[in-house]
Amino acid sequence: MSRALLLLAAALSAAPARASAADPPRVVVGAKKFTESAILGELMAQVLETHAGAVVERRFNLAGTQVCYDGLRSGAIDVYAEYTGTALRSILGAADAPTTAAAVFAEVSEAFRSREGLVWLAPFGFDNTYVLLMRPARAAALGIATASDLAAHPLRYGLSHEFLARPDGMPGLRAAYRLDEARTVGMEHDLAYQALANGDIDVADGYATDAKIAALALLPLADDRAFFPPYQAAPFARADLLARVPDAEAALRLLAGRIDAATMRRLNAAVEIERRAPEEVAAAFLRELGLGTREVAPTRRATTLAGVLWERRAITARLTAQHLLLTGTALLGAVLIGLPLGIVASRRPLLAGLALASAGILQTIPSIALLAFMLPLFGIGTAPAIAALFLYGLLPILRNTVAGLRSVDPLLIEVGRGVGMRPRDLLWRVELPLAAPVVLAGIRTAAVISVGTATLAAFIGAGGLGDPIVTGLSVTDVNLVLSGALPAALLAIAVDLGLHAVERLATPRGLRIKGA
Repeated sequence: MSRALLLLAAALSAAPARASAADPPRVVVGAKKFTESAILGELMAQVLETHAGAVVERRFNLAGTQVCYDGLRSGAIDVYAEYTGTALRSILGAADAPTTAAAVFAEVSEAFRSREGLVWLAPFGFDNTYVLLMRPARAAALGIATASDLAAHPLRYGLSHEFLARPDGMPGLRAAYRLDEARTVGMEHDLAYQALANGDIDVADGYATDAKIAALALLPLADDRAFFPPYQAAPFARADLLARVPDAEAALRLLAGRIDAATMRRLNAAVEIERRAPEEVAAAFLRELGLGTREVAPTRRATTLAGVLWERRAITARLTAQHLLLTGTALLGAVLIGLPLGIVASRRPLLAGLALASAGILQTIPSIALLAFMLPLFGIGTAPAIAALFLYGLLPILRNTVAGLRSVDPLLIEVGRGVGMRPRDLLWRVELPLAAPVVLAGIRTAAVISVGTATLAAFIGAGGLGDPIVTGLSVTDVNLVLSGALPAALLAIAVDLGLHAVERLATPRGLRIKGA
């Protein structure tokens, strides 16, 4: 008997180990919110799936360098494509840079390995440096061919927000070239191209491998003082990925030196100009190299709004479910905290003032900034998005709960006390029913705010209906932007109408306003 029990225990203990050993390793690949980063992310994801046997989760459209870097350090992502010059100047804050690409690569490799345990793998093979762009006719009229020539003219600059803040962006450029700025505005990188082509601005920043430079016939100005360092693109990974997935490094090295600048421009053009999906472009390129076996059906985004909405109907349904999960979870948390806190605060003026003032301050923080504040605490993904949406939902619920309870006629409360009702009975049978319309109006407001704000969650990898909006901005596709914006607006209207119906049902019949 005892032998049988021992055999059974051994079998039970061995079963999970066998199951775990059989499970393919999971790898999270990240990408920034521009076309080239998405293509490089897809290339890495597909070689990891094909040559390392990994199950890859893609977290694309992340807001920028800092979000990706924080995600890598926290373990929210395992690898993403980064540029050596960006790492040197923007992350490490180095004021000076070596002049050769190999020296920059060696410096960032050593710095990140020793400080953070992060690994730079062999570069893909191209240098995607920053370039300043002008319309050829405008540049010719002013006699501008190099960045040094800009100093002689007061010009209108339209620059990406990241470029405006980076040490190797506008701050350093001003000092290096003594620019004369008539006006400088921050813009989405891809929208700046269109503004430049339309003549709304004179100078924009771009990347040397951008497909739009050739498509819009723009003129890159020579960096004649060698201000920008080399920006070699390479996989930037966590060291534990290479230990956890032994074949990952070999798989990623298959891409080393295989993509030159002309090839990268061609791949970017396939997505932005030919309207193909990054997944399909990456799969086709890997087949060209003999590295891919994955077949992705060739598709091109429809050119009409109706066509885009129809071909993306399944994706939109999935993103809507994600959006509802984000907003529903955050709203539930805000109700569970805001409602009891409002009840207590309605009886304590000092607490009410403190709580409302604190929630009001949170409400004044811009949405994207609040999401950024959550990153050090929760990493990237759904957790920081839900936390930020929860904080945004607190104020309307808290304020309306306090206002609703304080608006109950004191005479009715006195009558309740007179007939012997206890405080708890007064709250549940008199105060809350009479305050319900105001309280529910606060929940309704919080819900609508949450649905609208949740579109920004795509910038931190939380998904939802903000994903097509961010991607559409990246490839300058208005129809793709609307394929996320329209469902988000309809969802907000549906949530508002649904909660209005609940509000009406919860309002005592005698207090209902006809026609409301």
